[in-house]
Amino acid sequence: MRKKIEVAFYQYRFVRPDWTYPLDEAAREGFMQNLAAELEPLGIDLSWQEEDQEIEVRGYGDLLNAVRVRSPRDGLGNPCLGHVIGASGKLDLLADIRRGVNRIAFAPETIEPEGHAKQVCHNCGCGC
Repeated sequence: MRKKIEVAFYQYRFVRPDWTYPLDEAAREGFMQNLAAELEPLGIDLSWQEEDQEIEVRGYGDLLNAVRVRSPRDGLGNPCLGHVIGASGKLDLLADIRRGVNRIAFAPETIEPEGHAKQVCHNCGCGC
């Protein structure tokens, strides 16, 4: 049985005049297509979509909140990327998406369950 992973991209709005992040939608689309092609022979179907919900982005942590990685088979309903990967070492969104998708694909048991008592520095509503 093939594993299905879905990445949801929420809308985002930068709210601080002194902080932004260079997002190239075309580069992201190509990246996602390549990642899906890499995972397909391994029995993983990767899909992605834009969603209407909007996140106010004040920093990189909020940007991670705007990306959700879902895998119903693994019991992961809608955690934000920050919950899946923890801290980002390089603040590279595409690398962080790859890291999160691969973690769900190959080691979902390492992701703390939703509702766990973990304290985080953001409040995105994902349950972490």
